[in-house]
Parts: sequence; structure tokens; C-alpha cells
Amino acid sequence: MTNRTDKYFEENKPYAGLGRASARGGAMLVAARGVNVIVQVATTVVLARMLSPYEFGLVAVVAALVGFAPVLVDLGTTDAAVQKARTTREEISALFWINMGIGALLTVLFAASSWFIARLFHQPELAEIALVSSLTFLITAVSVQHYALMRRAMEFRQLATIETVSNLLSSIIAIAMAFTSWGYWALVAKPMLGLAFSATGAWIFCPWLPGRPQFTREVGGMVRFGLGITGFTVMDGITKSADRLAIGYFFGPGSLGYFQNAFLLYANVLGILTESLHNVAVSGLSKLRDNLDELKRSWAAGLTTVSFVSGLAFAGLAVTGQDFVVLLLGEKWGPAGPLLCLLAIRGIAHGTERTLGWLHVVAGRTDRWAKWGVFSAVCHLLALAAGLPFGPIGITTAYALVMFVLFVPALVYSGSPLGIGTKDVLSAAGPSTAAAVCAAAVGLGLQYAFMAEFNPLARFCISGLICAVTYLLVAVGLFRVTGPILLAVSLLRDVGLRQSPKAS
Repeated sequence: MTNRTDKYFEENKPYAGLGRASARGGAMLVAARGVNVIVQVATTVVLARMLSPYEFGLVAVVAALVGFAPVLVDLGTTDAAVQKARTTREEISALFWINMGIGALLTVLFAASSWFIARLFHQPELAEIALVSSLTFLITAVSVQHYALMRRAMEFRQLATIETVSNLLSSIIAIAMAFTSWGYWALVAKPMLGLAFSATGAWIFCPWLPGRPQFTREVGGMVRFGLGITGFTVMDGITKSADRLAIGYFFGPGSLGYFQNAFLLYANVLGILTESLHNVAVSGLSKLRDNLDELKRSWAAGLTTVSFVSGLAFAGLAVTGQDFVVLLLGEKWGPAGPLLCLLAIRGIAHGTERTLGWLHVVAGRTDRWAKWGVFSAVCHLLALAAGLPFGPIGITTAYALVMFVLFVPALVYSGSPLGIGTKDVLSAAGPSTAAAVCAAAVGLGLQYAFMAEFNPLARFCISGLICAVTYLLVAVGLFRVTGPILLAVSLLRDVGLRQSPKAS
């Protein structure tokens, strides 16, 4: 008799239709993340009109610290479980209890530090916020291995459903809390409720139950593999949090509030591709490790698609960012507009750079990923120091410059163990990146030269259209980047074929 959980422990090997399954899974997760971005932006709009930049800034200080929760609790074991050719129930159970132990320990330590956080930033409210937010570590630990098993089995439809429903429910509750005068507690509750709903969904869709742990040599190997990933993500997390902590400490919660909402809008767009497609790419490419030529071909196609879509999205956001903020959040959030524009310019390179983990994990060289994380973090912290005297604008500008310098070396370094070099990276990502920079420059130039007196809505629509047309003319017309468009048409045709029998 077949157990419902047997599929999670099958050998990790290629099968007929793997490429198509990966593409469909990626499209599904991207679509779900797109829906989540709409929900997230709508929630931010509502909350921004009910709460002040000061309240957003208060919560952002603690959010920058608990943002390490997924990294520290996971310990890289998710990718380790997905990448491994064979794994057993006992090994996954051992990883589950390791995650739970880490989550419980970090919850206690963070709760005990709440008073220190409040004193450091001279904001008494931070003590209670940090105390409640400490539960984030424990809630995160509950479903780490369930997510790993679902990714291993490529159950992306279920993952998309969990993510969408959790985000929607937590957003509704947060808005209700703000409407009933809970103030900044609505911002504290939203991410924690989202994690709790996600954990519940993971346990519902993945019926695996953890058993008695067996800490074997294989488990030790998976933890060591995961530590390389953790090394990178911790250093990466430091660069993500350092700017917010520095702005909050030196310029106060108000300035941090403007930066936080600009960053949230930017991060949502970035997350549509990078977080979703990392899961799909690692799952799919891991099954091609014995066929290097096919792996490199699939990687190049994936990188071209990510670069094409993220380049178009961030070029458009760079051109329309100022009006986008005012139209969505209101005039009081105007200072966040220039920050969003600069973040979006950074995103042209950042969206492509975020794929570096695909090859580090598939090649089994997470130690190299950790080393790159240290190098990248040092570069970003130096940029932070250089930009700090000029305020949030200076910090954001410095970060953008560093990202454009590092994104090609980052991908070359990740691909070198698999024979992927500079030429391969530039061939896959160069055309779309160049097209995005050109489109942003043309859009911003025309906007400042001829549209200064336009109303925000008209300027948003016209400059966004000019940017999109310029991008497509350069990327498709000049560089002949057609693969992502053909892939999109193919996936849409698949959807139509699936629906047509029902229609008949």
C-alpha cells in the first residue's frame, strides 16, 4: 500500500517533461507572487493612509532584526533537502527538530533583548514590539521542512495557494486592526499572522509528520551544506538590515518610515521573481546535474527570462516611482518617491544578481556562496558608510552603484565550478540590462524635460508607456531577445489547451 508521503522521498532525478514542469511551476509561483504584490500594495496603501511614517518607522526597526528569522531557523536545510539525490523520513525529522530547537532558542534570546533594543534607539515602544515579534522565530520553524518536501516534489501549485491565502488573510486582519485603532500593532501582526497561516497551510497540504530524530552522518552533511547557504544569507541579511537600522538610529523613525515603505514596494516587485524562481530553479536544475550541457542551456534560458522581465519591471518603476508613491500612498509620503526611483534603478541589476544561488546550490558549493556573501556584505557596508552623510538618498544611491559593479562577477563566480563564464553571463543577461538602463534614462530624461507640469496620473501613464516602448525596441528590436516572449506565449497556449475541453 502506497503511503501519501512516499512521493516526498523519491529519488531526485530528471524525468520526461521536467523543463515544461519547471516553466509551469515558475509561472504559477510568479503569478501567485504577482497577486500577493497587488494585495501587499493595496494593504500598504490602506495602512499608510491610517498610520504615520513614525509608526511605520518604529516597526521597521524591529522588522530589520527579526528579518533574520527565516535564515537562522532554516539553517540552509531547505535547499539541502531539495538538492539531495536521496533522503529519508528520519533525516527530515532530524532537520525538523533542529529547526525547532533553533527557533525556540532564538525566540528566548530575542525576547530577552527587547529592553536593550528600546534603549539603543531611545524608543520605549520598541520593547513591547520586540517582545511580541520574538515569536516570529518559533512560528517560522514549524513549517520549514514541510516547505522543503513540497519543493522537492515540485508541488508549486500548492505552495502558491498557501502563499496567496496567507497573505490575503493576514492583510485583512491587519487592516481591521488599524481601522479599530490598534495603531502600529497592525504592522506588527501582519507578518506574524502571515507566517502562522502559511505554517498551517503547509501542514494541511503536506501530510508528513515528524518522527523521532536520528542524527546520522547524512544529517550532519546536510547541515554542513546548509551552513554555506546560511553564511551567505546572514551576510546578505546584514546588508538588508544595516541601512534601515542606520537610518532609524541617525535620522529617526520618521525618515525610516519613508524609506521602509519605498523599500517594501521595491522588495515586493523583486520578490515576484527572485524568491519564487529560486525554488523552481533549484528543484529543476538539481535534476540535471548529470547532464552539464542541458543544465547550462536551461540555466541560460532561465537567466535570460529573469533578466528580461525584471529589467522591464524595474525600468518602469524607476521612471514612475515618484508619481506611483504619491498616487498610492498620498502626498504625505512624497519623500519616499525619490527613494523608490533609486531602489528601482538598483533593481535592474539586483533582479539578475539574485539568481546567483541557483548554481551555488546545484553545484553543491555553498561554501563559495558563503564566501561571496562576506565579500558582497563588505562592499555594501562600505557603500553604506559612504552614503550615510548624505542621508537615505545617499545610502540608496551608493547601494545602486555597488550592485551594478557586482552583479556580473557574482554570477560568474557562482557558475565557474560548472564551466559558466563571463561570456555566458553577458550573453544571457547583458541585452536586457542594457535595454533597461536605456529605457530608464529615456523615460526620466523626457519626464524632467517636458512633463514637470503634468498632473501625477498623466505623467505616470505617459512616462511609463515611453519607458516600456523604449525597452522593447532595444531588447527585442536591437538585441533580438525573444525567448522570454516565446515562453510566455507557449505557457498561455498550454493554459488555453487545458481550458478548451472544459469549455466544449
